[in-house]
Amino acid sequence: MGRAVIILILFLFLAAPNPSFALEPAENDAPGPQAIQVYGNYGVRKSYLIPAFEVTGFVAGLNVIDRLSNPDRTEEGEKGYETNLSTFWDNTVHGHWGVDDDPFDTNQLGHPYNGAVYQWFARSAGLGFWESFAYTFAGSFLWETAGETAPPSLNDQIASGIAGNFFGEPLFRMASLVLEGGGPKPGVWREVGAAALSPPTGFNRLVFGDRFKPVFPSHDPALFWRFGLGESINSHPRVITHDIPAADFAMYYGLPGKEDYSYRRPFDYFDFRFTALAHAKNPIENIIVSGLLLGDEYGSGRGYRGIWGLYGSYDYLAPHLFKASNTAVCLGTTAQWLPFSGATLQGSVLGGAGYGAAGIDEGETRTYRYGTTFQVTGDLRLNISDLAQVEAGAREYYVSSLGGTRPHGSELIGRYNAGLSVRVYGRHALRLQYTSSLRDGKSSGQPDQHQSVDTFSVYYTFLSDTLFGAVRGQ
Repeated sequence: MGRAVIILILFLFLAAPNPSFALEPAENDAPGPQAIQVYGNYGVRKSYLIPAFEVTGFVAGLNVIDRLSNPDRTEEGEKGYETNLSTFWDNTVHGHWGVDDDPFDTNQLGHPYNGAVYQWFARSAGLGFWESFAYTFAGSFLWETAGETAPPSLNDQIASGIAGNFFGEPLFRMASLVLEGGGPKPGVWREVGAAALSPPTGFNRLVFGDRFKPVFPSHDPALFWRFGLGESINSHPRVITHDIPAADFAMYYGLPGKEDYSYRRPFDYFDFRFTALAHAKNPIENIIVSGLLLGDEYGSGRGYRGIWGLYGSYDYLAPHLFKASNTAVCLGTTAQWLPFSGATLQGSVLGGAGYGAAGIDEGETRTYRYGTTFQVTGDLRLNISDLAQVEAGAREYYVSSLGGTRPHGSELIGRYNAGLSVRVYGRHALRLQYTSSLRDGKSSGQPDQHQSVDTFSVYYTFLSDTLFGAVRGQ
């Protein structure tokens, strides 16, 4: 939990709520074979070759580290990481794609982060989202075929190659906000903060100097973030630790309602939520990410504005007794309504499908299942002037037997929350939250399983603004 909290605190101190700096284009030499990509007043000589070498080097480095740290691991009678040209050829040409038996956190948290690293190498080298998506997918494929001797894993390819983009893009945008808030020459602490959020961004800025110094522009989105430190109390008797110190962070980027902001780039709107716990066996309680990939704006009168379209989402939930995760593409909408003076209603509704996993994770042996996953999510926030925010949310995931794995069956995961934030003074608030997590597991030939965990949390919260993110058309 400690590293995650430090990164979040760095972001809070360094990010400007509404950064807007008209920087001059970088002074480059003749572009030669590389194109000059310009974002508004920002110019950067993007490179396709540099991130290709970086992703390949990162995969090779991971392989060397795993060889040294896990020399006795075997896969089907072979050393797990003793790869060579022969194993690469076999996996690429003859490899049978399946689903591996690694622990849940390795597959559904570690792999998306690795995929984000691939994405960050490409993004920080000036490539666009979809170009970087291709690098991420290729980097994941390279690891599956050349990083391990085991047959390639479909679940890892999705988690790294697709979820890595949905997880990585918001953090890249946050790193860019930190740098953008420092004007033409961000200071040392802003560089450190950006590197903590997106390490390859810091690496490329340090190693390649002025070439990758221009900062990806936010275009000044309407945004709201909050950061809280507090305590979580679990009601279930099987949860050994009932009172757990917790850190909670949420950001809503590109909220509808701002007249001079458009949604032309993937993730010009996203929401990112993260909760960490001071618990050795369960340090990450949730990561919830969704971003608009392709869509358009709509509105009615002056009080109702929204966006709709295709969203990409990556969710990871670990409420102590069981775990669930899904990478999905959804249709949905995000909107804001001003029902009367001083009140703002904001929210999103998404529905879609992807590939996910859920169940009980018991360490070395996989007891959770994979399958095609259908999800429906909804979030609603009522902001009452600068006094308080009331919020409610519901998320349901159905892990089906379609494309599923052992144990055969299905999982239905429900996650429901309600919260109240009351501003005490300035940008400081007290936040109360109730979360209920439910699991109904069905396995052929076995009794159905029903589990639930109720969690009560209280946080001291620091806000990005006193209106809780209400957009007044500025």
